[in-house]
Amino acid sequence: MSGIEKSNIPEDNYVQSDINRSTLSPRHFLNFFVFSSIGIFMFFVPIEVNGKSSIPLDHLISWIRGLIGVGASYYALLLVILGAAYPFYKRTWNKNKVEVVISVFKVLGAVATFLVMFEMGPGWLMAENMGPYWLNLLLIPIGLLVPIGAIFLALLVGYGLLEFIGVIMQPIMRPIWKTPGRSAIDAVASFVGSYSIGLLITNRVYKEGKYSKREATIIATGFSTVSATFMVVVAKTLDLMHIWNLYFWVTFLVTFIVTAITVRIWPLNKISDDYYTKEGYPEDTIQGNRIKHAWQQAMITAQNAPSLRKNIFDNLKDGLLMAMAILPTIMSVGLLGFILVNHTSIFDYVGYIFYPLTLLLQIPEPFLAAKAATVNLIDMFVPSLVVLDTSLETRFIIGSLSISAILFFSSLIPCILSTEIPIKLSHMIAIWFVRTVFTLLIVTPIVYLIL
Repeated sequence: MSGIEKSNIPEDNYVQSDINRSTLSPRHFLNFFVFSSIGIFMFFVPIEVNGKSSIPLDHLISWIRGLIGVGASYYALLLVILGAAYPFYKRTWNKNKVEVVISVFKVLGAVATFLVMFEMGPGWLMAENMGPYWLNLLLIPIGLLVPIGAIFLALLVGYGLLEFIGVIMQPIMRPIWKTPGRSAIDAVASFVGSYSIGLLITNRVYKEGKYSKREATIIATGFSTVSATFMVVVAKTLDLMHIWNLYFWVTFLVTFIVTAITVRIWPLNKISDDYYTKEGYPEDTIQGNRIKHAWQQAMITAQNAPSLRKNIFDNLKDGLLMAMAILPTIMSVGLLGFILVNHTSIFDYVGYIFYPLTLLLQIPEPFLAAKAATVNLIDMFVPSLVVLDTSLETRFIIGSLSISAILFFSSLIPCILSTEIPIKLSHMIAIWFVRTVFTLLIVTPIVYLIL
């Protein structure tokens, strides 16, 4: 997002020594506190409306969807068609082999959505648990959530809160995750924004020589998970919204514990510390009063932030572009994964990779959990559909795994491959496997303790 991009890309010295106090006004203090508080409220404070307890953003999306009725389906179709056409309009569809494959899947996604929308597709596509289910359960909610969520993310991350967190986190980022303090911004931007924002920041900072190859790889594969808005879709699907805060914070914790483990083992620990620019520019260590420096960074961001109108417009625009980019591939790759899961036995056999582990951990439905864990490599949402009718514990475990595993073929892996960050596909699959194993090992006992 343009607002995030301007405010969150670190300068060479990361902490600027002084604020332009002549232009600092009560408005900047208010922007920081008021807008950040609204963002926190929309994403993290559950309220009850008409007997349903959920976060305000979820209530807002439900209200909007009810208000526009069938128009929501046409809106999702429009986003999918525009998303499929966009690479050809921008002439990026044939930039490399990855873009060609992704562009083909986007076109297939648009065709499938059109056929489903106008009930013109073959029987297997029009089955209630296939095309219509995918359109109503995923495309419409995500098509609404991402752009509208982007508006409130502009408030959450655009007025200094992320910078404040970044400075405070600096003393623990290097010892725990072996990355600079500034990487906390990338991590939080991904978790509350989107992996595309996180990757945008990471790729740019890497090309500027402020991250080494290893640091950039750790951040891209360990922090660039799906956003809180996507987590809402998963939680709603798995009927976890009544324990949303519990689900969110456990998943958040497990994700970063797993990253702390993976940075110390192969393949991440064997990646070189070379810099893209040959000569690197590692961040300066902050000395003195850390709260003062954190506040200083927050106020610098608040001073330099665009107007509220421009910030909302820019983030809404980027949210729409993001929705256009992900909806077509979600439809095509997701349907493909769903077909393989429901109409072939491929994942029944592949699921045995994780079956001994899920059996050992005594997950209530061990085979379905193992199958869902395997499917997660294809798409982060399909595993939720595998365990829809299972126990609360299994749904919680797989819901957390869907986020913590991070890497999946329907979107994130091609996004990483399109950056300048030098990660081999084989290494990404290895990292996915390791993350899946450690997530199951960590989240399962936590779930038994809290549920």
